[in-house]
Amino acid sequence: MKWKESDFNPGIETVRAVLIYGPDAGQVDEFCDRAIEKLGIEKDNMFALDSDELREKQDALFAESCSPSMFGGRKMVIISNAGDGCAKQVEELITHPGLCATVIVTGGELRAGGGLRSLFEGGDNIAALPCYTDDARSLATLIRKELSEAGIVQINPDAMAYMTSHLGGDRGITRGFLRKIAIYVDDKKTVELEDVEKCLPDSAAVDIDDFLFSLTAGHIQQTMMALDRLLYGNAEPNMLLRMMVKHFKRLMVAVVDGQLPQHLFWKVAERFNNAIKIWPADEITNVLVRLNELEQQLRTTGMPQEILLRDFALKLVVRSARLAIKRRN
Repeated sequence: MKWKESDFNPGIETVRAVLIYGPDAGQVDEFCDRAIEKLGIEKDNMFALDSDELREKQDALFAESCSPSMFGGRKMVIISNAGDGCAKQVEELITHPGLCATVIVTGGELRAGGGLRSLFEGGDNIAALPCYTDDARSLATLIRKELSEAGIVQINPDAMAYMTSHLGGDRGITRGFLRKIAIYVDDKKTVELEDVEKCLPDSAAVDIDDFLFSLTAGHIQQTMMALDRLLYGNAEPNMLLRMMVKHFKRLMVAVVDGQLPQHLFWKVAERFNNAIKIWPADEITNVLVRLNELEQQLRTTGMPQEILLRDFALKLVVRSARLAIKRRN
């Protein structure tokens, strides 16, 4: 079955297994936590392993999955970082007649028609739930909902524009920031731009802007310096990759529409407009394909993620510089 977010709560108690996948790792983790809470899984009844361990721990996996709990209650098995290469092993587990545990399989972006998605989307008592990064509209809805529940009564437009420009790549990071700012403005119950700028961790938002817009402007030195600051500040390569995907998708929409995106933060409007002039749609399409390939490399090659990201960013900003020169000529 194909699930939407609204299907999760009523459906999680009725399925044998669920595949939770997509580029928003924070949202994937959030649904795992919700499954544990909803099913009342105790720590002693949980068995977790990485997909790389499936062959090595196959006997232990089936023993845990197909035997009743010694402590009572429901059991759960979590298989993390799954890809299409382990679809056959996962299928053997979730179709085993002796299965008595709920199986949660998590992964990053998985291709449509691939082994895992086909397996879970086509089953009657199993389901697949995608976790895509929030767009500006869904992000604004999330922000209003979370802050309203925290007792915040007003969000100024500039503050909302700033948040939707700098959040959304990871649901976990977004929720963590919203909890922080709700505490920060608790006395006045209003979120203003100054509050948002102060609450974003260190200068990460400014550095991300510098990185993304220098990247699409072809400014090689500024791009690599901004990336250095982000990585030195412990920014996760996967998070930066998701922000790059989000940036180029917004750029694609703007190029196709011939205008700046709605709700764009005013401080970056000029730099975004410059990127629109430099990047044609076919070049953006190529970048999005390469970003998807890079995401797979980060998960599967075992090479240091920081090195892969630096190499990709350098090649991309050089390409951007060439496009900028071509435009001027």
